[in-house]
Amino acid sequence: MMHITSNAATKVASVVHHIEEEIIGLFTMTDEKIMDHIYDTHAHGEETFDDDSLFIIVENILKPATQIVDKIVQGSQVHVETFNEKTPKPDFSVPLCTLKQIGCELSCKTPSEDVAHKTALSILKKLSTYQWEAKAVLTLAAFALEYGDFWFLAQNQHSDQLAKSLGILKRVPVLTKPVVLQKRRQAILELNNLIKATLQVMEIIDQFDKLSIYDPKEIPGLSVALDHIPVDVYWSIVAVVACSTKLTLLTSDEDQPYELAPYSQKIHYILNKLKIQLVVCRRQVEERETYLRLKKFFQTPTEVMEIFKALTFTRAKPQPLIDGSTNKQVSIEVLRKKNIFLFISTLEITEEDISDLKPVYEGTKKDDNYKIVWIPVVESWTPELQKKFEILRSKMPWFTVQSLSATVGIKFIKEEWNFKGKPSLVVMNHQGRIENTNALHLVKLWGTKAFPFNKAAEEAISKERTWFQTVVVKIDTTISDKMIRAHPNGENYIFFYGGQDNEWVKNFATKATAFANDPIFKEAKTGIELFCVGKSPKGGEDHGILGRFWDGIESLFFTKAHKQVDPVTQEIQKLLSYKNESGWALLTKGPHVVTAGHGFTMLRIVEEFEKWKAVIRVKGFEIAFREYHEKLIQSVRHCCRLDIPSVIGKVPERMQCPECPRTMESFISYKCCHIDGPIAYH
Repeated sequence: MMHITSNAATKVASVVHHIEEEIIGLFTMTDEKIMDHIYDTHAHGEETFDDDSLFIIVENILKPATQIVDKIVQGSQVHVETFNEKTPKPDFSVPLCTLKQIGCELSCKTPSEDVAHKTALSILKKLSTYQWEAKAVLTLAAFALEYGDFWFLAQNQHSDQLAKSLGILKRVPVLTKPVVLQKRRQAILELNNLIKATLQVMEIIDQFDKLSIYDPKEIPGLSVALDHIPVDVYWSIVAVVACSTKLTLLTSDEDQPYELAPYSQKIHYILNKLKIQLVVCRRQVEERETYLRLKKFFQTPTEVMEIFKALTFTRAKPQPLIDGSTNKQVSIEVLRKKNIFLFISTLEITEEDISDLKPVYEGTKKDDNYKIVWIPVVESWTPELQKKFEILRSKMPWFTVQSLSATVGIKFIKEEWNFKGKPSLVVMNHQGRIENTNALHLVKLWGTKAFPFNKAAEEAISKERTWFQTVVVKIDTTISDKMIRAHPNGENYIFFYGGQDNEWVKNFATKATAFANDPIFKEAKTGIELFCVGKSPKGGEDHGILGRFWDGIESLFFTKAHKQVDPVTQEIQKLLSYKNESGWALLTKGPHVVTAGHGFTMLRIVEEFEKWKAVIRVKGFEIAFREYHEKLIQSVRHCCRLDIPSVIGKVPERMQCPECPRTMESFISYKCCHIDGPIAYH
């Protein structure tokens, strides 16, 4: 049996690995494999170097040189393109020693894929401290010295004795003899075209380098391009090595074959890929610049129509609006110097969403200084979506933007106004200043009483009604009237209750009814009624009532979410935290909230009535109820959970627990809460 030492085993493994690489071949290596090879050649110090000036010189050499080749080989058949010669910086110093070192690497190589690969790696190691683009430019410059010199001498050998003598040393006459030139015509053109394509690749890499002043996080396409630049540079150097080898073969006496087609195919593939990516990046850069201009526009507003135009038609010529009351097109001039309510939504809106705004529209008819405009947010239009748009538009009597053509406008609406799909109403005054990023909460709660839905109107209306009655009036006007109707001889209270657990709801209703009928309340001239949220007057479940109730509570939450925490805000937060609990109850005295509580503690209050009943005679029902409720909360504290729909608007970053002084932890949850009734499947 043969025993192999560890060193021998390593050598065998290395040979096998090398053989495998040769079997795989240069053009079948993956980008990941190439990165493995070239990453070790790169030192991350990145030596500073004016590669822009050197690239200008390379262009000024290779562009006329390739034109000379086309003219000599093809004669009058070629169309010579003009190009503007650029000027490098006057103080630029050519790194001649480095170029000569690379030139030595390029010269007289055996024509094979393996040699091209190894030569490219050797060049990369010599240029390890340079940036990736500079590596490719230096390699191309070293080749340009040879290629430009060769064809300059070829062009001038018949008119200049010095050029003729130098040309002999460069073997120019060997290739430019008419017989040889004709015989090797196709090979020369193939080489020339590969040089042109490689130069184009370098031009685009240079463009990406100039775009790197932008943050790749803001220009996603740039991040993709920059991540792949090392591999593209590698292939550019491989192509230059192949071109140098081919030039040596063409000027030799022997007719040795060396196909450039695989290199040409690879370079053209990279070139097309880079062109597409550059278009993507430039579009993203343009959108970013436009976005920043739009943002600045809103920071220094002057006239609402101009800002509206910038938001909705960033690039395209402004389209007419559609007047829903006449179904005719009108110029956006109708918005000049007006206060605008921007109704922003996707096409997933309901009849209720539209009907909420109709009273507001009636108000704008009486005051011409206010206009409503619907902005449909659709990323990509299809015939089906266009049909749906027309159906929805026909139901709206206000103005409509025919299509939001500005991608930047959609981005601005999402990022600056926190639009996440659910309808919103942005209030903009006649100067284009934003007075409310989502007034739809106010519209749903107070209707036209909160007109014109700015901060001043919100503060004024909040003093007009108690917060809970505002929600109750939306679900049942009868019980709302009872809240403000005085008891014949004393005080009146109402228990509002509900929950996810029907057994808890039934149990609470039974216990609370017995509690409310206790003789002590008659004695104290106190009336207590019960109202189950989510039940119809006939006793069945009403998901419409339930949906409107929690929509109202959520709207209240968002009108107060970013304001200073006060007792009212805490009660709203507390009630919203019970939305998905098994049970909850809230006690009101007239239109005012006494307290809200979790189902567990509220049920215990009515069950343990005998324990605190006597306190009513001393302190009154309200104080006695509060004190016993606080006692239960302290003894049995449960985790408070607040589910906030992120699509409603900007969610507060920090939230204090409504039942204790701690800051609540935040989580992301996904729920499908069927509170609007069963869904019909077709």
